[in-house]
Amino acid sequence: MTSIFQLTVFALVAFSFVLVIGVPVVFALPNGWAESKRVVLSGLGLWILLVFVVGILNSFVV
Repeated sequence: MTSIFQLTVFALVAFSFVLVIGVPVVFALPNGWAESKRVVLSGLGLWILLVFVVGILNSFVV
C-alpha cells in the first residue's frame, strides 16, 4: 500500500509541475485559451482527482 501511495504522490507532484509550466504557456499564446480550454480544464480535473486520491490513500498508510 505504501508503494501505491508513493507512486500517487509522485504522479501528483509531476503533474503539478507540468501544470505550473503548461498553463502560463497556454495563456501566453495568441488564442491559447480559446484553443486549449478543454485541455486545461481536463488537466485541472485530473489534478483535483489526484489530490483526493492521495488524501484517501493517506488514511491507509500508517
